[in-house]
Amino acid sequence: MNSTTKKVGAIAAVALLLAGCAAGTPEAEETDGGSARGGLLTIGQLGDVASWDPAQAHVGHALVPYQLVYDTLILREPDGALSPMLATEWKYNDDRTVLTLELRDDVTFSDGEAFDAEAVAANLEHFKASNGRQAVQLTQFESATPVDEDTVEISLVQPDPAMEYYLSQAAGLMASPAAIEAGTLETDPVGTGPYLYDKVNSVRDSQSLFTAKEDYWNSDLQKWDEVELRILGDISARVNAIISGQVDWTTIEAKSADQAEGAGLEIIPDYQVDWTGMTFLDRDGVINPALTDERVRQAINYAVDRDTLLEQLQLGRGTATSQVFGPDSGAFVDDLEEYYTYDPEKATELLEEAGYADGFELKLPVIPAFATQITALAQQLGEVGITVTQETVPQPNYVADVTQKKFEAFNFNLFQGEAWVAINQLISPTATFNPFGTTDPELEALISVVQQGGDDSAEAAQDVNRYVTENAWFLPLYRIDQISVFNPETVTVVAQTQSAMPSIYNFSPAE
Repeated sequence: MNSTTKKVGAIAAVALLLAGCAAGTPEAEETDGGSARGGLLTIGQLGDVASWDPAQAHVGHALVPYQLVYDTLILREPDGALSPMLATEWKYNDDRTVLTLELRDDVTFSDGEAFDAEAVAANLEHFKASNGRQAVQLTQFESATPVDEDTVEISLVQPDPAMEYYLSQAAGLMASPAAIEAGTLETDPVGTGPYLYDKVNSVRDSQSLFTAKEDYWNSDLQKWDEVELRILGDISARVNAIISGQVDWTTIEAKSADQAEGAGLEIIPDYQVDWTGMTFLDRDGVINPALTDERVRQAINYAVDRDTLLEQLQLGRGTATSQVFGPDSGAFVDDLEEYYTYDPEKATELLEEAGYADGFELKLPVIPAFATQITALAQQLGEVGITVTQETVPQPNYVADVTQKKFEAFNFNLFQGEAWVAINQLISPTATFNPFGTTDPELEALISVVQQGGDDSAEAAQDVNRYVTENAWFLPLYRIDQISVFNPETVTVVAQTQSAMPSIYNFSPAE
């Protein structure tokens, strides 16, 4: 029995459900540019896009569909390095408030419109005005001014160290100005990207099909004749689809990883993007006075056995950590990785010093995704006298309740991105997950250095990390392994640093 037969036999119970949806086996062929191109790539996608307007694009899994039809101004390589794409080169002025881009002059949109400086300005202004899911990426954007057809100046309200990164993400996606003006992008994407959306053969919330665009300007990025996004929101459906060979790639949970590997599939190793754990929101003691004392927050960190939680909850697929910045962020500090070891006696001593020898009560919001983790945390914290009260909230309200200051702390999986991105998500006085606006002059001075860029910014970012770790602003537990699984007989996939899903450019036909 060959390996394919074994896989089909193993999932006989679900074969009927998925019958007629088999992914094609790539057959390499030569493109006009001489690069080998595969046949059909089928991806098990977590969800469909709500709108094809790039102003509504998101990040991670949700960015990949847009990469099929839209190019970005800057290309982000798998290791995070930034490379030319529609912009061939770029540079800042001295105070880093004007970013000048030089553009390709040989690119057209799929509706025949020329890509030029006017198109860049129209897209950035449209993105800013649309207030989409990633509107924060252009918070510092003030205006875009065409200098000539192939040169555009982007003016910022104040320096933004992540601006070049954002131009490789949602804010950098370029659509036809004519389509923007017509207001038709929601259902009919028009970009310069490597593929064309096949609307006729696509079904909402089921599958989206894309075909290779003729005369695409960069054949090295166009590795497939066709790409199909199979919408599989249910985790069991994704597991069944990848094991049965119905899709070439998808993402699954740790508990199904052994089953996938046993079926001959491969998992991208050491693929970590998010950290999981608790964020102490009320560090000024507005709701819970105990949390205003850093010794209490430190005690919570010492009271938790990270290694045991990682083994029990993630089957060991991850890395225990005491810091919220990842190894690729630029703010990572080696000696903070195990800053808080499991030491319940020290936790008890710190609680006594802070005046909470009899413990205190900590209220956490709970949704199903984190119920098991919070119960495990509650058990360990209970051993040092901290009583965790769990309040179930509707899942759609979870983030809103947190940002509206209804709870003193919460548990979440959070992105470990570029230092400036993480600072604005978690730490700055206006950060999304710093709703009480906790700050300190020392910390603000460090954040200012990071924002200005230059030679001292990297060291300042690490100092920001040291500050929030030593003062226990968070309870990080571990970095989570992304279980990104693929069929090595049909596809080769490379991880995309700081992204929950590899970029579409990282999928190649198996050799």
